[in-house]
Amino acid sequence: MHVDVEKVLTGTRREEAWHLYTTAFEELRYAAVQRHLMHRDEFDEVVADDRVEKYVAVTDEGELAALSTFTNDLEAMPLISPEYFAHRWPDHYAERRIWYLGFIAIAADQRRSGIFEAMIEKMWRIVRANAGIAALDLCARNESRQLDAAITRTLTALTPDVVATRLDTQAFWSWELPTAS
Repeated sequence: MHVDVEKVLTGTRREEAWHLYTTAFEELRYAAVQRHLMHRDEFDEVVADDRVEKYVAVTDEGELAALSTFTNDLEAMPLISPEYFAHRWPDHYAERRIWYLGFIAIAADQRRSGIFEAMIEKMWRIVRANAGIAALDLCARNESRQLDAAITRTLTALTPDVVATRLDTQAFWSWELPTAS
């Protein structure tokens, strides 16, 4: 298996990427209140945008095994607030030393293959070489599955003094009438 970095996905590869993306994250459609998945038009814009690097893992047989998006042009990413990053880290933001990992989608048969760690490592090398900051969004569902801990372990193995910080939390509440008995 190998990981390539591509600027734009087109044709068959774009269709394979959309299928992988929707399949990998299907459960978030009903497990999270906040929308975490891009709509098709948003996805198409991101994979066609050369400001966003696409990390594409392909098996030796040519099958798409994993896909992630990574950029230091935060304006290119839907569903985040570049202003937050500009306010929190003005120098890093101005120098484009903040990278946002939009998602990592892994094919079900490739989970636990090491591709997740390989992709994180490849992206982290860029951040580390530029004394930068990496950020991504994790919903509570993925925190409960300790995805944040897995990423921290991978990064700590590469950079022992890396510091992980939760940037934001959002809770959704409901109020309902009791059921009639």
